[in-house]
Amino acid sequence: MPATTIHFVRHGEVYNPEHVLYERLPNFHLSERGVRMAQATARYIAAHSGINQAAAVYSSPLDRTRETAGEILKALNSVRAERDEPPLELHTDERLIEAGNEFRGKRIGHGDGAFWHRRNLKLIRDLHKPTWGESYAHIGARMSDFAYEKVDEYAGGQIIVVSHESPIWSLRHLLEKGHAEHWMFNRHTALASVTSITFDAGTHELLAIAYADPAANVE
Repeated sequence: MPATTIHFVRHGEVYNPEHVLYERLPNFHLSERGVRMAQATARYIAAHSGINQAAAVYSSPLDRTRETAGEILKALNSVRAERDEPPLELHTDERLIEAGNEFRGKRIGHGDGAFWHRRNLKLIRDLHKPTWGESYAHIGARMSDFAYEKVDEYAGGQIIVVSHESPIWSLRHLLEKGHAEHWMFNRHTALASVTSITFDAGTHELLAIAYADPAANVE
């Protein structure tokens, strides 16, 4: 059976001078550096003879992911125009959204950060699940549901998906280890990085995982 590759891109840096946990809140946009990061990854994708053959671009519905996807689409559609191919448009999917978190809107780790406040200790009793919001198991389930659906829809092809750190790593951990639970400090999903996961289109078997960090040197 043919193989299907999904390239999971994490969004670029967010403008967040107050250092709050923005989670799913609206109006958190890419910073100027974040735009440059998205553009660096977009250039990487456009120049990559495999990824630039992608048949679709999907994104979480949040501002920062849609803005990152917009930069990717601009670069990718330029290449498609040179090949006399029609431009791609952005599709959003709720299953790709950031993890739910009870600390949304609060300052974490700065001054009187809410994370360590006595009244919130009950929320951080288990860093492995985690106990402060949506479980990794649930995140992995919704992400794998999306992935397997698209493996079938684009059998033998490639797509680009812009999401968030926790969802991307939870899916990867689920596929590699058999469970989505993990230590958040061990994630390997840099801003604007690309985690490429290849599946057997017939069985959904994991065939390969590759990782690239095109924006690592963006200032």
